[in-house]
Amino acid sequence: MTAISAKNLRKTYGEVRALDGLSVAVDRGELYGFLGPNGAGKTTTMEILTGQLRPDAGHLEVLGTDPSMEPVATRERVGILPEQLSPPSFLTPREYFDFVGRVRDLDEMTVRDRVATWADRLGYAGTLDTLCADLSRGQQQKVMVTQAFLHEPAAVFIDEPLANLDPIVQERVKRALREYAAADNAVFVSTHNVEVAQDICTRVGIVSDGRIVAERAAEAFAEDSLLDVFLETVETADPADSAGQTATSDSDSASSPPGGA
Repeated sequence: MTAISAKNLRKTYGEVRALDGLSVAVDRGELYGFLGPNGAGKTTTMEILTGQLRPDAGHLEVLGTDPSMEPVATRERVGILPEQLSPPSFLTPREYFDFVGRVRDLDEMTVRDRVATWADRLGYAGTLDTLCADLSRGQQQKVMVTQAFLHEPAAVFIDEPLANLDPIVQERVKRALREYAAADNAVFVSTHNVEVAQDICTRVGIVSDGRIVAERAAEAFAEDSLLDVFLETVETADPADSAGQTATSDSDSASSPPGGA
């Protein structure tokens, strides 16, 4: 069953074409890797799919709703982890999760149980009552990973999930993402890290100049490594097209709200 669907998305910022007819579909049970260099259109796509930004054209459906027409309803149903987003510095993780639980209409016992599970899984149970301002960047990332899954959404959008995490915690997060997708949920991971996409995703789409230029199941990269395909597809993208689509080398971060890749 398709959980995330986008067809022929287009988005411009002035003379910059951030998205140029991008189409992507993700089924429940998939851990989809959205792989591309900086400025490829990854953040713009994520923001459109989660109802934070309206496309200029295209058709959208996420868990049965159109994010461009029902942005609030979409954000209520999905989990979102933007890149480099931190928890409120004046709250402890426990206080922050209580707030998230109220926003997500979860009862206190459910929040407590789910927080305990994720804190144990990611190894930060001992810091639940420490101010977020006093946590390391890696510990803050664990908190933000947890909030994205706290309401157990059927679709989760994550930008650079392993940022600032040590190798041990990276493996724990990878395992958690695989298990979550396998439980009939859709996990959409945006990254410029080839190793992350190769290691955890069931299917990978390579985005360049605002469109998908290659897509295949992860196991299909057995003979041709994902890195080789990534470099080949990005380097051979039509220069005439890219000149019009990416007026800067980092169109996402220049044209969208902070936290993009």
